[in-house]
Amino acid sequence: MAKITIPEEHREIIDLAELTDYLRGAGITYERWNSGRLDSPDATNEEILAAYAPEIDALKEAGGYVTADVINVHPDTPGLDAMLEKFNKEHTHSEDEVRYIVKGRGTFHIRPKNEDGSFGTVFAIEMEAGDLINVPAGTHHWFDLCSERTIRAIRLFLDMSGWAPHYTGSDIHERFAPVCWGPAYLAAGGLRPAVEPITLNLNAANPG
Repeated sequence: MAKITIPEEHREIIDLAELTDYLRGAGITYERWNSGRLDSPDATNEEILAAYAPEIDALKEAGGYVTADVINVHPDTPGLDAMLEKFNKEHTHSEDEVRYIVKGRGTFHIRPKNEDGSFGTVFAIEMEAGDLINVPAGTHHWFDLCSERTIRAIRLFLDMSGWAPHYTGSDIHERFAPVCWGPAYLAAGGLRPAVEPITLNLNAANPG
């Protein structure tokens, strides 16, 4: 099940009802689907879409989405680093980002907007198999894979061009660690540890 981390408040939310309410307050829809419907998370894309056809059809009807597909990312995916670089900086999309996780893990960092237009406290939601999330169009966020660098997910679109990232120009993402990367990051409370300055000895002999 998903987990919310609020680094600046040193707080985690794992209770399903509390987690769902917290996300709803930020305008984000979260659901937990039956991940046991598939014999294997390595089923074909067609088998995955067929297994969740009733849920996909319900989402299409409710949100007007017209296309559903399956994305499959793993450490051997060509151009993986370049792909991740597109989405690990704060950005928005012109349409909703709807994802159901079939395999793997990833983290959305969300910077929610208050009613007065100011920004609220940044939080991270770690997603795993069985989790569905709908991040509304215009939401300030960024995304990181977890240490396994693996994710397989159903995606729904109004228009795939709406998935293009629109960068906000903020560097806020540099302050927050990908919280599912392991103990070293968790020990920092989800905030990136300060980097010690490097001192150069200009009097040292030049080996060149």
